Amino acid sequence: MRPIFHPNSESMTLAGVLYALGDPVRLEIVRRLAAADELSCSDLDLQVAKSTLSHHFKILREAGVLYCRKQGTQHMNSLRREDLDRAFPGLLEVILKAAVPAPAYVPSARE
Repeated sequence: MRPIFHPNSESMTLAGVLYALGDPVRLEIVRRLAAADELSCSDLDLQVAKSTLSHHFKILREAGVLYCRKQGTQHMNSLRREDLDRAFPGLLEVILKAAVPAPAYVPSARE
């Protein structure tokens, strides 16, 4: 089995973190992880394909935003708060305060 890649905190960049947090789905993942400490991928129950969700987790992990560990067949995810606060003091807290829950999809009358 291939090990899960996590960058060290020195290689995290502001541009990489902001890119990772710039997508609404990834921001929602981070918002939910901030409220729960640790969640499996299946606990998030987002309305996206499994392959798409895996891609979002990879972007967040490789940017240094989250940590993923294997527990049996589950991937358990948590925020790398300490590393983010050390590299970019206050950034995560500001982003989490500004983030609002993603609205449920409601088709418009034109659809």
